[in-house]
Amino acid sequence: MVKTVTSFSRSGLSDWLVQRISAVVMTAYLIFMLGYFCTHANISYEQWVALHSSLAMRIFGLLAIVSLAAHAWIGLWCVLTDYITVRLIGPKATAIRMFLQFIMIAVTLFYVVWTIDILWGI
Repeated sequence: MVKTVTSFSRSGLSDWLVQRISAVVMTAYLIFMLGYFCTHANISYEQWVALHSSLAMRIFGLLAIVSLAAHAWIGLWCVLTDYITVRLIGPKATAIRMFLQFIMIAVTLFYVVWTIDILWGI
């Protein structure tokens, strides 16, 4: 029986789906923001605040940052488990990988909480 080693989701298929869905959300957010910048040449602070004050934009921004966090977690987890191995680094590889994953989780969580504070604190 194969055991799951990621803590983010249940299987490789669900990791793959999260990667693809998060990429679509981030692409949609990027296209929207590029379109907004192209149609509003000289953006004032008031216009920027008005854009991000709407509930729809706050939810869209929150979806984009959560998608970025999920996408980054899965991608970096894959890189760390592929390259920080006992075969490549030695017996301390597991401890190094766990430390790096902890730092990665802490930084990602910090940025998500910070973004929530920015989006919902306006």
